[in-house]
Amino acid sequence: MSERHSFGVEPITCHAWNHDKTQLALSLNNQDVHIYEQNKVTNEWKLMHTLSQHELRVTGIDWAPRTNQIVTCSVDRNAYVWRLDSDGKWKPFLAMLRINRAATCVRWSPEENKFAAGTGARLISVSYFEKQNNWWLSKHIKKPIKSTVSCLDWHPNNMLLVVGTSDFKVKVYSVYIKDIEDPAPATSWGSKHVFGTPLAEFHNSSFGGGWVHSVAFSGDGNRICWVAHNSSINIADASNGNISVTSLKTQFLPFNNCMWVRPDSILVAGYSCCPLLFSVNAKNSITFVCKLDSSQKKESGGISAMRKFQSLDRQAKVEVNTSLETIHQNAITCTKIFSGVNGNVAKFSTSGLDGQLVIWDLNLLESSMQNMKIS
Repeated sequence: MSERHSFGVEPITCHAWNHDKTQLALSLNNQDVHIYEQNKVTNEWKLMHTLSQHELRVTGIDWAPRTNQIVTCSVDRNAYVWRLDSDGKWKPFLAMLRINRAATCVRWSPEENKFAAGTGARLISVSYFEKQNNWWLSKHIKKPIKSTVSCLDWHPNNMLLVVGTSDFKVKVYSVYIKDIEDPAPATSWGSKHVFGTPLAEFHNSSFGGGWVHSVAFSGDGNRICWVAHNSSINIADASNGNISVTSLKTQFLPFNNCMWVRPDSILVAGYSCCPLLFSVNAKNSITFVCKLDSSQKKESGGISAMRKFQSLDRQAKVEVNTSLETIHQNAITCTKIFSGVNGNVAKFSTSGLDGQLVIWDLNLLESSMQNMKIS
């Protein structure tokens, strides 16, 4: 139900897959991006390329499946678009973000003709390729952003962007660029086709508030999910014309990531070191379903107790097992779709501060849960 891969002891800040999932790009909390390829016979990972153009820690990686381009952003305030040349080497193209603070996250648009980067400069930089001058040009969304943009996600129509910020807010913007695309039909979030137009805003003030760590559009684009540092899960629904917001405060540690895995299911992960599944009904009521991880403890309670008494008798102290009952032994920092699409995910991957990357088979996990309920 899960495949476990280790890349050392260094934290994995972020990762991304190529279109057929044969190669993996990840950053080990430094300025480099490593591209690995897995040997299907031995299941060992071989380092194929090292992208080392950045000067400071890489904060975001995204791999476009159709155009096979990689975009990276960093604390050094730069973003690079990497293309594979005829010699089999990755060539960087600098995208001028024009920011004076760190870039925090980056995502390709669904059509892969532009990408958006969140920044600590209280703005969003949306970049697109200008063929006439053969360079990446960026446009800024500034108002009314008053703090660091921590996360973002694209609407399926390629024209809208949802962002989360550290001042407890979630906002939806129009990012239509008339120079490269035609206007899209009106959505449930609005019909304005002017770049930078704010279409909706939500304040994460419930349960004491908290800065927003992750945002995600649903597969049909009518709903938004976000998670915050106050361990809350929130949903904004615009499908009925009137936008409604539902929130759930959980007992878990704060979440770093969220994604729609089914039209009625949300996956979250973070400091609890374990992916969690929540269900959403027609009225947007959020309910906890289960942890998608089983205990890794191999000792029974009796044996563990016996060893504690032996240690106390022999050394006058108790041996403490510090390992967690989860596959990940530290916070999960990044989740990606491995197979399927947003809203109907078959497999997903997680990476964390423990240097591990885990591939989870959601279909098998759900089947296992159903069998447990029947038995």
